[in-house]
Amino acid sequence: MYTVDINCDMGESFGSYKLGRDEEILDYVTSANIACGFHAGDPSTMKRTVQMALEKNVGIGAHPGVQDLVGFGRREINLSPEEAYDIVVYQIGALYAFVKSEGGKIQHVKPHGALFNMAAKDAQLAEAIAEAVYKVDPEMILFGLAGSELVKAGKKIGLRTANEVFSDRTYQQDGSLTSRREKNALITDHTIAVQQVIRMVKEGKVQSLQGVDVAIQADTICIHGDGINALDFAKYITKSLEDADIKVTKISNFLN
Repeated sequence: MYTVDINCDMGESFGSYKLGRDEEILDYVTSANIACGFHAGDPSTMKRTVQMALEKNVGIGAHPGVQDLVGFGRREINLSPEEAYDIVVYQIGALYAFVKSEGGKIQHVKPHGALFNMAAKDAQLAEAIAEAVYKVDPEMILFGLAGSELVKAGKKIGLRTANEVFSDRTYQQDGSLTSRREKNALITDHTIAVQQVIRMVKEGKVQSLQGVDVAIQADTICIHGDGINALDFAKYITKSLEDADIKVTKISNFLN
């Protein structure tokens, strides 16, 4: 049987606003990437999201981003490797305190938005992020775009790494995600999104927008919790994967 993790970005609001939807989505995902205050989230939201994830036995991950609340962390900011290291350590530390105080443990780290995309291609930035994770806790799993520089950097330093694929994004023939600025970047048809995921998990391939099949490893699937139909999609993809004989469980249960 095939096995995969489903992760979702969580706690990306303020003052616990709209956490009701996050709480419902947590019933259908296995790992939660919790915003650490730089691109979204605040202390109250972080604490409540950690509590909800622990209540539902969902793996907890730090979701550090660039310091850009207005741009939701999706605008590229020119960071030196040292600055990237510092902001990642800082944000993991913030979440770590809440997780520790609630009796839990951080499972993974997944950079957010622009930081994630920059680290996918910039080897020096990727190495700085991997070093930050390793020095805080070498037992944490580093999430990175499948086949990216971030995954390579994590492996090089000795971290367990998870190759992440996206259910609602299209791919380029070099294995990168299509930029959100492009009109065909997002997949809005749930059926097509799930078909893409099942093929990535079972066949290790995804069809690029150029019509070329790209080899890809799918350890964890990202779904987005901020869409209008996010809850319905979370339910749909979980059931569809199980119907396709794909076991859905948190990454720490099967990643060596």
